[in-house]
Amino acid sequence: MKTKDIKMLRKRKQRLQKRLERQQWSKQSEPMFRAQNIHYEMADRVRAIDSGGIGAFHMLAKNSGLVEAINKKVYLLKRHLPYHESDHVLNITYNTLTGGTCLDDIELRRNDETYMDALGADRIPDPTTAGDFTRRFSEEDVGELMEAINTIRPQMWKKQLSRSERACTALMVDSEFSRRTSPAARHRKNDRVACGGWQSSRGGVQPERGSG
Repeated sequence: MKTKDIKMLRKRKQRLQKRLERQQWSKQSEPMFRAQNIHYEMADRVRAIDSGGIGAFHMLAKNSGLVEAINKKVYLLKRHLPYHESDHVLNITYNTLTGGTCLDDIELRRNDETYMDALGADRIPDPTTAGDFTRRFSEEDVGELMEAINTIRPQMWKKQLSRSERACTALMVDSEFSRRTSPAARHRKNDRVACGGWQSSRGGVQPERGSG
């Protein structure tokens, strides 16, 4: 991050802290939510997006090899005109990540030029095309997609986590926490380990005392 940006963020944080300081208020004659004149301007160069992290998510998917793994494992399209299997899978995934609750919400993203620019895409599949893609899946295809994702996980552990961090992690599986241990940790006699603010044992995973 640029030094100028760091200073700007620090000043904003200081102003916010000052506004939120505890103080003794006198009786107020008006509600706290006061209306005021607001001026809107259209910027020529700067564009905003409500899901700013989506570009980073996609770079992670690409650099980790997930995009390539999906295209190698999942064969649902005879020709790529213009989308590949990974485009469809990630289109649905990113719709969920950005707050979408159904396939129809993809249309909101299709009409967001900044969103598509963040993905480096000229266009993304529409809801109807996305629905057609999901109907192509057989049980075997679902297994292949899961396998493509599973092949990337060990590589990510080796690249991003230290040896101690790779020993244990808590994963959300069907709204429940489950414990996974690395091969190096499975031979340990003590089956109770603490990881990431959670304690896992044979009886399940429980939050550590004092953790938020």
